[in-house]
Amino acid sequence: MSNTPALFNLQGHVAVITGGGRGIGAGIARSFVEAGARVVLAARRADEIERVASELTELGGETLAVPTDVTDADAVQHLADTAREHFGAVHVWVNNAGGSPMRMPIDQLPPEEWDRTIALNLTAVYRGSVIAARAMRASGARGSIINITSGAGTGPVPGSAHYGAAKAGVNSLTWTLAAEFAPDIRVNAVAPGAIPTEVMLKAVGKDETQLDELLEEWNIPLGRLGTPRDIGAACLYLASEAASWVSGEIIRVGGGARPR
Repeated sequence: MSNTPALFNLQGHVAVITGGGRGIGAGIARSFVEAGARVVLAARRADEIERVASELTELGGETLAVPTDVTDADAVQHLADTAREHFGAVHVWVNNAGGSPMRMPIDQLPPEEWDRTIALNLTAVYRGSVIAARAMRASGARGSIINITSGAGTGPVPGSAHYGAAKAGVNSLTWTLAAEFAPDIRVNAVAPGAIPTEVMLKAVGKDETQLDELLEEWNIPLGRLGTPRDIGAACLYLASEAASWVSGEIIRVGGGARPR
């Protein structure tokens, strides 16, 4: 039986992280590398994932940057195939890419933004999960799929109906995939709270000089905004043997604040 530190050790694991070029994705990647995983970073912007890969390599990590548009089925299949060809297997897949910069009443939302948001935040998660499961099974690996969702998927968030609907779909998909992919693949989700990433700040109409205002508006009991490393730690738990009896769960990481 493994001791507690060993339960969180990802030595020998290969993890694919979409949206890995900045913010939460980069934080997850760093946590995984520090736990011993080999990491495949995916995002549309090659320069961003190559920068993160270089930083993680300096920490002693083994990384691979694969430019990927997660709304393109062929590109996602290429990502999985490249990960297996380069590292020999896929054990962990994090569907992190997503977001929407627009906040406005649903009757004012451009229809194309609805379509774009659903494609990026829900359809890409479905597609990534199915392709990941096939790659894991082809590798003969017991796997972990982690979806990054949002509190917007569990209650009303005026101005974000499109995003909330997509994330509610991610929650439902997480529960069903956990049942369908068991027992060899676990599927869970993490719902971040107020993490002041570029996309989040744009969506709420604030910048780096207004973080104190953001903290006050969210009324966070633990007294600070979150960081990408906070989400990375939760994902590390779900990826590791420490969570070997955890599937179909949505873990809120939000400093005790009410989801919004």
